[in-house]
Amino acid sequence: QVELVESGGGLVQAGGSLRLSCAAPGRTFSSATMGWFRQAPGKEREFVAAISWNGGSTYYADSVKGRFTISRDNAKNTVYLQMNSLKPEDTAVYYCARHWGGYYYSTERYDYWGQGTQVTVSS
Repeated sequence: QVELVESGGGLVQAGGSLRLSCAAPGRTFSSATMGWFRQAPGKEREFVAAISWNGGSTYYADSVKGRFTISRDNAKNTVYLQMNSLKPEDTAVYYCARHWGGYYYSTERYDYWGQGTQVTVSS
């Protein structure tokens, strides 16, 4: 069983910043593309960002491009999501997940998920 543990969420004012972290086991983490998703109340879980196993490629949803940055430190078995210029519409539970193959925008392409961390952006 792979356990992913997110942290770093909280309450922030619009325009502020947060950095989320996702801790994952070494062997299953360091060789995999990892992604961040989010789910707002009453909405489907949506793709936010993904990063290849060595950090050489990154992918972002249009809604966060230019504001969020995904990164990873394989030595620490951790993936990060730096979120700047936050907006109220960024409010959601944020999840990290391990990608198993194929189209990285789809939740179906991720096999292990964390329990999520709440991000709330006040206006």
